[in-house]
Amino acid sequence: MEKRKLSIGTCGRAFSTPCVHEHARLRCAMLRPDPAERPRLLDIRDNLTDRIAEAGREGWPGEVEGLGTSLAGAEDKLSQMDAATARAAKAVDLGMPTSNQIAGRAIDTQRPPPSSAP
Repeated sequence: MEKRKLSIGTCGRAFSTPCVHEHARLRCAMLRPDPAERPRLLDIRDNLTDRIAEAGREGWPGEVEGLGTSLAGAEDKLSQMDAATARAAKAVDLGMPTSNQIAGRAIDTQRPPPSSAP
């Protein structure tokens, strides 16, 4: 199934399903941000901060509240990006098994099951 590609990541919702966050994706829990888009998301966060300050100066409490929700979403997406990057950096090398280990397993699987004598 193809993912819904957005400007800063992908959406986990199927194409035919509606989303109340269609035009405010930062608020959507289904948005999976792409770490490569971090600079763009930082710009969005900074712009939201400036717009909240402007709305406060102009006395628009509803706008401050709405933009504050979007700002919280941007901060959440940034922390998701940081967590994903940290997880990727902590990848564990499990190594490759040697021929003897593989052969030993193959021989072990050929053994007959132990008899269950009463």
